[in-house]
Amino acid sequence: MYLKRGFMLSAAVLAMGLSPLMAASITYTINGTLGPVLSGSDPLGADGESGVITATVSTSLAPTSTTTTSATYTLPAGSITVVINGTTYGTTGTSTLKYSFPAAGPDTMVFSAKITDHGISGTVVGTASLAKGSFTSAVRTHPHKFTPTPQTLTAATTAGGAGSQVKYTILGSSTVLGLSGTASN
Repeated sequence: MYLKRGFMLSAAVLAMGLSPLMAASITYTINGTLGPVLSGSDPLGADGESGVITATVSTSLAPTSTTTTSATYTLPAGSITVVINGTTYGTTGTSTLKYSFPAAGPDTMVFSAKITDHGISGTVVGTASLAKGSFTSAVRTHPHKFTPTPQTLTAATTAGGAGSQVKYTILGSSTVLGLSGTASN
């Protein structure tokens, strides 16, 4: 009986010691319709097509950089998935996720990833414009979920302007498209 209790106690202590290694994760999903084309020539023909960016982020990550109104995290390879019109573009190398919560204007999440397709490399930058107050300054310490979820995304009307958008660069050519749909975690 004593040996059995000792084993159970050892197993409990071991599990408690491992729990920080088994940190929780958040999966952000940005899902919608791409368009209109805000700049560029759209060589992928993405205008009017479906677009999905999914990112799985460990809540134990520490930020790469912070300001009083933002935090940027470096994500391991494979953390972000990009799908345009049913085609999955493999991500390579590390990616980034930047949370911004300015004093005025909407909160945003900006996902940046390197992609490859049939040996051609490029980048994708997706910006989800969320409701003001979706994040607290706690994202300056570790990634957190946004509230409420899901949220409706409104497409930007100008490249780099207010609203949600996707920029992709392939073969040296950049295209920016609006993105309307939903964001959830």
